[in-house]
Amino acid sequence: MENLHSGTISSKNSPIHRDQLITVQDLMDFKQQLLSEIKQLVKPEPTKSEKKWLKAFEVKQLLRLSSGKLQYLRDKGVIPFKKLGSVTYYDLERIQRLMENDSLN
Repeated sequence: MENLHSGTISSKNSPIHRDQLITVQDLMDFKQQLLSEIKQLVKPEPTKSEKKWLKAFEVKQLLRLSSGKLQYLRDKGVIPFKKLGSVTYYDLERIQRLMENDSLN
């Protein structure tokens, strides 16, 4: 928080005065601290996992299928699914296994 009347800026550790000298080591320390904080912000959370269930439009994008082809594969039992109300969900892990085994052809 800046205090314009006294010519000081408050930081977490101590007040910084406008006439205070900054050393090269201060800049290096600041750089390391800034990089560390940016890495923490950019790093994905370890507890946040990939989506388990995909909706039809996501499966169509992933597999590059038309709506008709997806319906056909579902009707033939090639692609397993669950239906909740009017929304159809597909298990991402099982679809990935099908892709690895080349069972979609």
